[in-house]
Amino acid sequence: MNLSVSRLSLLVALALSVPAQAHDTDTPSGPLGKVSFPTSCEPKVQPAFERAVAMLHSFWFSAGEAAFRDVLKADPQCAIATWGIASLLMSNPLAGQGASPKGAEQAQAAIDEGRRIGAKTERERAYIDAVAAYYQDFATRPEKERQAARAKAYEALAQRYPDDDEAQIFSALYTAGTQTQADQTYAAYLKAAAVLEAQFKKYPDHPGVAHYLIHSYDAPPIADKGLVAARRYAGIAPAAPHALHMPSHIFTRVGSWQESAATNVRSRDVAKAGGEADEAFHATDYMVYAYLQLARDAEARRSIDDIMKVGGISTRFVAPYAIAAMPARYAFERGAWAEAAKLQPTNSTYPFVESITYFARSIGSARSGDLPAARKDAEQLEGFHKALLAAKNNYWATEVEIQRLAAAGWIALGDGNSDEALKLMRGAADLEDRNEKHIVTPGRLVPARELLGEMLLQLKQPEAALKEFELSQQREPNRFRNYLGSARAAEMAGDRVKAAAYYQKLTTLAKDADTPRPELATAKAFAQR
Repeated sequence: MNLSVSRLSLLVALALSVPAQAHDTDTPSGPLGKVSFPTSCEPKVQPAFERAVAMLHSFWFSAGEAAFRDVLKADPQCAIATWGIASLLMSNPLAGQGASPKGAEQAQAAIDEGRRIGAKTERERAYIDAVAAYYQDFATRPEKERQAARAKAYEALAQRYPDDDEAQIFSALYTAGTQTQADQTYAAYLKAAAVLEAQFKKYPDHPGVAHYLIHSYDAPPIADKGLVAARRYAGIAPAAPHALHMPSHIFTRVGSWQESAATNVRSRDVAKAGGEADEAFHATDYMVYAYLQLARDAEARRSIDDIMKVGGISTRFVAPYAIAAMPARYAFERGAWAEAAKLQPTNSTYPFVESITYFARSIGSARSGDLPAARKDAEQLEGFHKALLAAKNNYWATEVEIQRLAAAGWIALGDGNSDEALKLMRGAADLEDRNEKHIVTPGRLVPARELLGEMLLQLKQPEAALKEFELSQQREPNRFRNYLGSARAAEMAGDRVKAAAYYQKLTTLAKDADTPRPELATAKAFAQR
């Protein structure tokens, strides 16, 4: 016999009045962590529902959406499943891109279906209303307004149900989603982290808590606080490609390249096996970045070549970004300027993706002595910048402007105008310091302040160069080219002790190099003098 609505509500209220017992959410492909999300749905679908919630927590978008739809098929009265569908269709809430117009249409249809079915408890209705706040007036509101509305709605949900830990966890996620790259107090991240740290103590195997802590500490001054969550998350949900990748956000921030490469290899392989092309490209970009810091150039090249054979990417900018960035990184990190100058555009529809190739070409041409080619590519950067400003995409407009300033600086240096070159390059570095990197990338193609240090070295100003290299280390630690530049600057300045220390850091970093970079021979020769 079916339970009455009032009795169902009472049971749910009782379940939420004490700390929830988290349940395993294993799938045939492997574990996804432990989640507890009481519902009024048929008991037979509860395990499947919680597996779907675990997929949501690990941003396993396509599989998670299908899982919630399967729950709804098995129990057509499980209205809360429509909340899960609409939640996954928002895409990554921390990437700034949000739902696509088609996704928003599908999400609204799910929300309407959930309201037509009628959730059996006020709490479940509140969840559906909270996700609906994001989609309200979707076509006329910019993404930042949708993010703010979502965060406000989930904060109200968490306040209304203070004993519902899932509400607290989702509220923290969407609070973190309001963090801007320009706010270097990291107020939204730290507010979210305070909630999540308390939840982590209660639920050390919860996929969302570990995941969102990593995101909440994904910034230079606070990254080390995320190491515990980073080292746990991949083990919590090894079936989810994104869970295997996410620890590398923290590993990259602290310069732990072996850990970053290893977890991204696993993420790439699971993503490829599951047909998740975007995740596979994203993981490979982070992996290639890590390999290049370790002078494992052959491994990086193989990784690039292998991933380029994978098809089925979505319309999101995740894969196109990696496709443009990886070959450019491969040239820049090895100082292969002529190679960078010959890179071919990817014909992406995203201006900030296309700008990567033109920036690499312009710098490569300038440093190879082909100033006409460098100028031609720099003009493209100016066009991309204007297009992004016109589209009111201010974050990426700023990133392209950093590239334009840097390219102009190296062109000015080639023209023999060193004062103008330094002014432009310093302007690029200062602007970059005020604009945090996007989560789509492990790092810019090259840190602008590091590029400034290289310019100062070329101008025979080693003391000033060393200062810039060491400043860059505070935001981008344990980088091969930074240690190389620091060692060269110290050596040129006559500081043999500091030069030896940096050359030692370089050889230690690249102890497992698979390619004989000439810089490593120089470092070893210095130690033998």
